Formats: sequence, structure tokens, C-alpha cells
Amino acid sequence: MEMLINITVNGLATGMLIFLLAAGLTLIFGLMDVLNFAHGALFLWGAYAGIWVYTSSGSFLVGIIAAIITCCILGYLLERFIVKPVYGNHIQQILITLGAMLVLSELVKVVWGPNIIHARAPEWLRGSWEIGDVFLIKYRIFIIFVGLLVFGSLLFLLNRTKLGLVVRAGVMDKEMVQALGINIRKVFLFVFILGAGMAGLGGMLFGPYSGVIYAEIGLEYGILAFIVVVIGGMGSVLGSMIAALLVGLLGSYAAYFLPEIALAVNFLLMLAILIFKPSGIMGMKEALK
Repeated sequence: MEMLINITVNGLATGMLIFLLAAGLTLIFGLMDVLNFAHGALFLWGAYAGIWVYTSSGSFLVGIIAAIITCCILGYLLERFIVKPVYGNHIQQILITLGAMLVLSELVKVVWGPNIIHARAPEWLRGSWEIGDVFLIKYRIFIIFVGLLVFGSLLFLLNRTKLGLVVRAGVMDKEMVQALGINIRKVFLFVFILGAGMAGLGGMLFGPYSGVIYAEIGLEYGILAFIVVVIGGMGSVLGSMIAALLVGLLGSYAAYFLPEIALAVNFLLMLAILIFKPSGIMGMKEALK
């Protein structure tokens, strides 16, 4: 029982990290109809920039802020110069954002070198809590808490604020929103930067969670994020949360009980969803809810 609880907590923490990346991706697709394959690179840069600042300053909070700011700036540049010229053309979006992904991944090696960088949790998040015979690792519980906080904040933003109303209306009918005098392009830019910031936060939290960061994590977690978006339903934040937790839990249980299929289990889940419910768990009717 103790082992099952630990595996479950580990899966939930992994799912929350994937959600931070996938939620931004699904927001960008839902409002902007953009397939951004460079989104994983923002996760990567958030990890490296955040851990570097955290190690240099000794402040975990400063590292988180640095990761978010770095990725917000990168998100702005990506939207202005890479994504904006290819709005409405999915083939060009895939090609140009894949190219951006490769370039940003190589730039990380130029700035910080090709070697693995070790990362540790801050003192106050090291160790575990003991509840009976169960040991709960503090840092994993912290990641779950942050993920839930971001999820709740996104739902509040989308359902309880004027900006959220504009975003949801923009998903349904961009032309009508623009006809009402709202600059939909600025809303696009805000959503893109918001998604980039969440990816940076996820990357920063990933470092101490895994213990190391390396240049390939952008591609690895970028693929997982797209799997989550497909499973959850394009444009659905709630769907992304459900799918991310499913992917995280299935990955953890498979790695422990059936390690030979651990790498394939998420693709099998996505295949099953595409066969029986191609629109995803939530589908398009519940998009951005």
C-alpha cells in the first residue's frame, strides 16, 4: 500500500508538470489555431534559466521568477517573428516551429554547455513527511499544489474575468470579437505569453524534481504535451488537466509494474482515444472550460 501511494504521488507530480506545459499549448491552439511545436523549447529554457539563477542567487523563488520572465520574453519573440507570419497555415506552422525548437535547443548548449546540469530542491522542500508507514516527498507535494493553483487560476481567468470572456468569445468567433472593437491580436499575444510563462514555470520545477536537466527535455516533454492535448481535447483546459494526470499516473504505474511497455503506454492511450473519441476526452464543445 505504501508503495502504491508513493507511485501515485509521483504520477500526480509528473502529470502536473506536463499540465503546466500542455495547458499553455491548448490555450494557444484553442484561441489562435496555432500548432506550436516550439513550445517544448520554452520548457527547456525555463529549466536552464531558472536553475542557473537559482544556483547563482541561492533563492528558489528568484529562480522561478527568472524562468517565467525568460520564457515570457521568448514567447513574445516567437509570436512576433516566427508564428505571426504563418497564421492560418498549419503546415508552415509545424515546419517553422519545429525549426525554432531545434534552434532553441542548440542555443541552450551554446549558452550553458552540452553537459547535464544537476539541480536540487531548496532546503525547505527536501526530505519527506511521514504519515504512519507512508513517506510523502515534500517536493512532489509542492509540485501538485502549484499545478492545482495554476489550474484554478486559469479557470478563474477564463470564467470569471472580462479578459477570459474575450478569450472564450475569440475561440468561438474571432471576426465578431474584432468587429466589437476589441484588438484580438493583442489578446492572441497575451495568451501566447501566458502559455510561455507556464511552460517556463514547469521547466523550472522539473529540475529539482528529476535531479538533472539536459538539452533533450524540451523535445521529450513537448511530445508528452501534444499527447495530452490530443487526449484531453484541443482547446480544453479541463481536458488537458484530466489527460495530464492520466498520462502521469499511467507512466508511473507502467514504469513500476510493466517497465517493458512504459515508453509505449502513453501512445497506446492516445491511439485508443483517437479511435473511440477522436475529439478527445472533453472535445471541442467544452473547449476552454
